[in-house]
Amino acid sequence: MAVIMKQQDRAEEAIEAIRSFRHLCSRQAQESLDNVLIDLYKKCGRLDEQIELLKQKLRMICHGEVFNRKPTKTARSHGKKFQVTVKQETSRILGNLGWAYMQQGNFMAAEVVYRKAQMIDPDANKACNLSICLIKLERNMEARPILLDVLQGEFPGSDDPKARTRAEDLLQGLESSEASSLRSMGLGQKVEDAFIEGLDHLMKQWVPLRSKRLPVFEEISPFRDQLAC
Repeated sequence: MAVIMKQQDRAEEAIEAIRSFRHLCSRQAQESLDNVLIDLYKKCGRLDEQIELLKQKLRMICHGEVFNRKPTKTARSHGKKFQVTVKQETSRILGNLGWAYMQQGNFMAAEVVYRKAQMIDPDANKACNLSICLIKLERNMEARPILLDVLQGEFPGSDDPKARTRAEDLLQGLESSEASSLRSMGLGQKVEDAFIEGLDHLMKQWVPLRSKRLPVFEEISPFRDQLAC
């Protein structure tokens, strides 16, 4: 019902429908309802609620409650079924969380989240978004090598024409000094609790001690004490 309402541009009604009737649905259906709700929040521009629900899903991963406590789940796209791992789901949620922070203009929080996502399951699209965050924070020297890595095929998805075009456009902006007009846009922001401390124990299983690409830079570490799962 909620999906049909969304297709009819009745997203606000769909949100209220899920909130009103989800208690009647089974426990197994709750995760799917959350995913629909996140899309609806995004469509309605309700960023605070979208961010809170994404962080709630990350907490579930930390506590081993995702996928109804199974290691994978079956997803469907374009009529085809495929398996999604907890690792892939974590990266996907972090990517969505980073994008929501970007829409709020909180590029510091978005940067931290995208770095986590890239360490877990890197791809070219998230690399471009991370570069945008760095540009907004006036750290162009850090953004440039990431964009070059996209163009050199260092990330999965680097062969996607859209990703390559984004990287080329961003590099051209840097080279023409357009980034100077972004001055002060990254000031006065807070990381809040975007850095989910509880993900660290999962990442130890997925990430080598020394990653070739996108290591956790030392400037991120002071935030860890502020943030908890």
